[in-house]
Order: sequence, then structure tokens, then C-alpha cells
Amino acid sequence: MRLIDTHSHLYDEAFDADREEALARAAACGVERLLLPAIDSASHERLFDLCRRHPDRCRPMMGLHPTSVNDNPRWREELATVERLLERPPAGIAPFCAVGEIGLDFYWSTDFRAEQLEAFRAQCRLAARRGFPVAIHTRAAWPEMCAAIEEESAAARSRGEELRGVFHAYSEDAATYRRLRAAGDWLFGIGGTVTYRRSAAAEALREMDPADIVLETDCPYLPPVPHRGRRNESAFVRHTCEKAAELLRLAPEAVAERSARNAERMFGPFL
Repeated sequence: MRLIDTHSHLYDEAFDADREEALARAAACGVERLLLPAIDSASHERLFDLCRRHPDRCRPMMGLHPTSVNDNPRWREELATVERLLERPPAGIAPFCAVGEIGLDFYWSTDFRAEQLEAFRAQCRLAARRGFPVAIHTRAAWPEMCAAIEEESAAARSRGEELRGVFHAYSEDAATYRRLRAAGDWLFGIGGTVTYRRSAAAEALREMDPADIVLETDCPYLPPVPHRGRRNESAFVRHTCEKAAELLRLAPEAVAERSARNAERMFGPFL
């Protein structure tokens, strides 16, 4: 089975004791590549170090996470760092494969709604201008996200550009999936929550076209059953694949291969 974990934080401190072992476990489960989203400058060097040590397997993204905007008077400086690094990547790493992890997250606070929207829109425009896909995080902000994507996608088209990418850790209903899919070239990240009881992601997945999905872990977060309550890791994407196959009524090998091809299409020459 050929798998790509399209959203992994293997560089996170949670893996300091066994990062190389976790990478080996992922390989043993058929995970050929890991796509690693950035969070903010506090963790850039950890991300770059892992990508330097494993250039054939670990592909970096560059972006500013929405919660790193909250209560941060220097967030515009962080955005400038994102743009600078996309223009002049650090030495010794594979090319950035996306602008990410970007998005909207009003779960912890709604006090920084305007700042998050400004940062998100700026990074969408940067990605469209430079031809990168985006990796989008959304939590407790789906109405605002849908409106922003429709507006930014239309604006990009008016400039002769394209806004495209992945809605990471998709957790909304089928109606929202259809609305977002109609806005352009979008894929939907299926992660561990699809294995949970009463999962909105599972219900939406039943109605999705396999051409629209990619598999992910978001490790060390959102572990799938049977590992719920433990640290997640990239090897566990296999459990998500098996559950997705059950919901889609396909063989796990077919879902894995289709997801890998979808990722390769979206992230294209950056892989």
C-alpha cells in the first residue's frame, strides 16, 4: 500500500524521544512521504532540520498558523518572514510544497477575528501569485471560511491566477463540502476523526468523490481509533485509510493509491 501523509507535524517536540523511530514505523506501513506544515518562526528550525535529514521523504510547507496571530503584536513580521522564506528558501531543504498551515480558528478566541482574516487573505494571495497550493486549517469558523474562499478564489481568477489547495482535517458536513468544491480546485484532508463515533467527517466522506480526498494524520494530534487518547504519528494514517475505504466502499489499496495520486496532482512539481 502506497501512502502519503499530507499533514504531519513530525518535527513537533512530542517526537523528540523517538522521531527517527516514528519515521521508520511510517515507512514500514507504506508511508512514502510526509508533508510538513509550518506553524510560526518558533518552530521553523525544527521543521528545516527534519527536512534536511530526510530530503527524499519530508517536504516542508511555509505559512503562519491562525492561532499564532492571536495576541501576537508581531504577526505581520511573521507574515513577512513567510514571504521572505518562500522567495529565498533555506539551504539544504527540498522546495516548499505549499503555503501552510494557514486558516481561521475562532475556537479559542474570537477577539482576533479581523487579524486572522487579514493574515489568511494575505497568504491566499501570496500563494496564488506564486503558484503554490495552500493547506487550510479551519476550526469554529466555517461560515467565515466559506465566504473568504469564494471571494479570494474569484479575485484570483480575475487576476489570471488560481487559488487551490487542501482543507486540512475536514470536519464539516456534505453541504459545506459541495459548496467549497464548487469554488475551485480543492481537496479535503481526511484524518483520524473519520474513525470516531458520530463523526461529521465520516458522514461527509460517504458523499465525497474519491478524487477529492487526501489522507493525513495531523500528528501528534487527532489520533485515529484504535489509538485514540495516545500521541498520533504518521504510521497511523493506515487506520484512517482503512476506515475511509469502508465508508467509500472501496479497497484500502485503492483509497491509498487514489489519495497519493491526488496529492501528487495538487502539490505537483514540489514533490
